[in-house]
Amino acid sequence: MPVAASASLAVEQSPQYPHLLAPLDLGFTTLRNRVLMGSMHTGLEDRARDFPKLAAYFAERAAGGVGLIVTGGFSPNIAGWLKPFAGKLSWPWEARKHRQVTDAVHAHGAKICLQLLHAGRYAYHPLSVAPSRIKAPINPFTPRALSAAGVERTVRAYVQAARLAREGGYDGVEVMGSEGYLINQFASARTNRRDDRWGGSLEHRMRFATEIVARVREACGDDFIIVYRLSMLELVPDGSDWNDIVLQARAIEAAGATLLNTGIGWHEARVPTISTSVPRAAFAGVTAKLRPHMRLPLVATNRINMPDVAEAILAGGGADMVSMARPLLADPDWVRKARDGRAQAINTCIACNQACLDHVFQNKTASCLVNPRACAETELNYLPAKTPRTIAVAGAGPAGLAAATVAAQRGHRVTLFDAADEIGGQFNLAKRIPGKEEFHETLRYFRHRLEETGVRLRLSARVDAQALREFDSVVLATGVVPRAVDFEGCDHPKVVGYLDVLQGRVVCGRRVAIVGAGGIGFDVAEYLVHAGPSPALDPQLWMREWGVDPAFAGAGGLAPPRPEPAPRQVWLLQRSAGRPGARLGKTTGWVHRSTLKAKGVKALGGIEYLRVDDDGFHIRVDGADQLLAVDHVVVCAGQEPQRELLEPLHAAGVEVHVIGGADVAAELDAKRAIAQGSRVAAAL
Repeated sequence: MPVAASASLAVEQSPQYPHLLAPLDLGFTTLRNRVLMGSMHTGLEDRARDFPKLAAYFAERAAGGVGLIVTGGFSPNIAGWLKPFAGKLSWPWEARKHRQVTDAVHAHGAKICLQLLHAGRYAYHPLSVAPSRIKAPINPFTPRALSAAGVERTVRAYVQAARLAREGGYDGVEVMGSEGYLINQFASARTNRRDDRWGGSLEHRMRFATEIVARVREACGDDFIIVYRLSMLELVPDGSDWNDIVLQARAIEAAGATLLNTGIGWHEARVPTISTSVPRAAFAGVTAKLRPHMRLPLVATNRINMPDVAEAILAGGGADMVSMARPLLADPDWVRKARDGRAQAINTCIACNQACLDHVFQNKTASCLVNPRACAETELNYLPAKTPRTIAVAGAGPAGLAAATVAAQRGHRVTLFDAADEIGGQFNLAKRIPGKEEFHETLRYFRHRLEETGVRLRLSARVDAQALREFDSVVLATGVVPRAVDFEGCDHPKVVGYLDVLQGRVVCGRRVAIVGAGGIGFDVAEYLVHAGPSPALDPQLWMREWGVDPAFAGAGGLAPPRPEPAPRQVWLLQRSAGRPGARLGKTTGWVHRSTLKAKGVKALGGIEYLRVDDDGFHIRVDGADQLLAVDHVVVCAGQEPQRELLEPLHAAGVEVHVIGGADVAAELDAKRAIAQGSRVAAAL
């Protein structure tokens, strides 16, 4: 076991988080703390011309205090590309271009490893290869089975890529052996049907991994960090059981790995692993279970987003490091703020996936909903204003909060108005939804930022155009109003708005129809079908609902799902044809749909709304009339921009900027709202 810094040194460095911020001695080198910035693809890895942006992105996290950074995945050869022309490292001239990245990180005292990732059957192109010719359920391409000679060539490609990473200035590599990628495909009997020395028994199936680690160690020397990311909980049917995982971990340790990182779930698993509805540190227990079997340091991961969560894992002896990817996307100064005892100043990752993973799957550069500067560090900078001005921001929702705090940070004199008695706007609705409790953190962060930047806050203040004329510039972030519906009986007492429900003015009966199946409709449905504690706050309840074995023992770590019964029967309706929820986030929409299905929600598209009367809600489905004998009909039919101040301000000649829902009301897009508010304020 590596020897950590003395307890007295750790306490002196951080009385609140002594384990988190203690150095970790790896024998040949020392990491300055126990924070590993986990690998996450951003899109900047795929083109060398974007490496200056990648360097700036990593440099900001290194300056913020991270101990060890792992890049997004780079393939060791063309067949392993995630997609055509994705990041690859196989030629010397490719390695030289990485120096700008590694130099930028080393300048701030952090260490950096390049992740070696071969996509295997997850590769989204026709050149894909795998241990066996078995198509992944999430990929249209069927892979070619590697020949024995092809396996050997692939191992050599990993070794060559590791050598080149060292030439490029990296302190080591992370060998990606989890999440269902190629190495994981070799290790699993589910995807490896070979009968040669690379398949069959577990010993043969895991040879591919151990050969890679052993040969990389031999080629790169004893002073090179090798992180191995092991699939400790696969969450797929016929996945590895616990005995297999322990044997794989020990074999990797014997082969020469330096650190063992935790991998959770395959990409085809039907259990969420990183969305906001997953409890914090839900999977740290699997790392802790492996800890007694190993000598090398172990890294816990997934949904660790605040220092107290990380400290508890380390203090309990369940791991030696914690891996965080998206939390450092959200706040590059996460470690520095923890060290300085300023956790309340951390811009917490809310695990929404909207600007990070969703962007990557749409072939866009990743960013962050709560931090639009992420991956845009060379473009979006909040420089001091040349001429400070008086700025009024009307509306303290996400857009207005971002605009007000960025403008004040730049030196403008900012006054923020809101008619409500608290900041947050629509986030005050979102935080009430089971599984979206993390939104409380964003509001805590903005409350701190308002105070820190000196914004004058005027709540319970419905401001008019006359009062705003005294300012040099006005930012309208006045949000939205619910869109009205027009069908017979829409004024019936059974018909209520989503604001009435979420703000507690109406308690719905046992049978409810929801009009509108967009994001608000899904949120209201989740609100109505949960009773008692939120699964996001209770790991045992969450595991029971999703079918995760809390002992992490059986094949794939799965158990029969046992969702709690819903307190209501809910119908989720939309006028347009097609599957309700089809436009939800690419990486999280399936989670919401699965949750509601498990709760018995009936989601219907192509609905014609006929009338509401004392009997219930009369609708037409596929030409046939139906009666839903409901107690309430909740209207979630969209929103309209609220901007009645715009015309009088224009008429008075006031400089006005319209942002957020007041600009575009579509689906209450907080990602666009915060980015728009930040960019407008950066340009004032």
